[in-house]
Amino acid sequence: MTTKKQAKANAKRQHSKLEARQAAKRAAHERRIRIVAAITVAALVLGAASTLIVMAVINSGDDEAAATPTATADASTTDDAVSTSSGWANSPEPPDPSTAEAREWTATIATNLGDITVTLDGENAPQATASFIALAEDGYFDQTECHRITTSGIFVLQCGDPTATGTGGPAYSYGPIENAPADDLYPAGTLAMARVGGDGESMGSQFFIVYDDSTIPSDSAGGYTVFGQVTEGLSIVEGVASAGTITGESDGQPAQSVILNEVSVS
Repeated sequence: MTTKKQAKANAKRQHSKLEARQAAKRAAHERRIRIVAAITVAALVLGAASTLIVMAVINSGDDEAAATPTATADASTTDDAVSTSSGWANSPEPPDPSTAEAREWTATIATNLGDITVTLDGENAPQATASFIALAEDGYFDQTECHRITTSGIFVLQCGDPTATGTGGPAYSYGPIENAPADDLYPAGTLAMARVGGDGESMGSQFFIVYDDSTIPSDSAGGYTVFGQVTEGLSIVEGVASAGTITGESDGQPAQSVILNEVSVS
């Protein structure tokens, strides 16, 4: 049994890791700003053709840029980096969908901005619900940062990656896609699973909250698993969207940091 002292020490370690990730992302953002400045100078001195060569070299070596989801009209991720957390995160197989018990669950996503309450659909999306519950009960989402907000085309806040890069997830992945809307319309308040584009077996831990009605086109694998609905707290996500991204673009890291302190399920 974990003592209060151990729990406090663990929370301190998690907070330190989070601060380190945020510092790394700030450094990467500043590096990109310096790169843009260098490209601008190159354009003035060398001309447009040379500038294109400079950009190609920079992008080929920028791992973070390559891992960040682009501003395309989908909710896909590259979910290939495994967290070192214990429990289900290290399992090669996802939780049994039968543990969702074909019923509705209630989850409270406690964030630094307030609580977001959601219902989980264990009947129509048992695999996604079982996975989300198992990871939540293991504390997998605790002290993680939502890494993506989109404000044009589609309107989602994406969370569930302990690395906050868009590449993190558990050791397992699962499919097929469950409960995707036939008309590709995801109403405001929808809770759905992110995945790799064109791969219906690539779901892991990353999920997204739709804060405004969004049409997200199906790809070769289909649509996106809808496994829940926000019942309270959607205004928190709307506020994050209003603040935009740290770069001012329509797709990227939220300017207003969103930390998942804890996810509890009943």
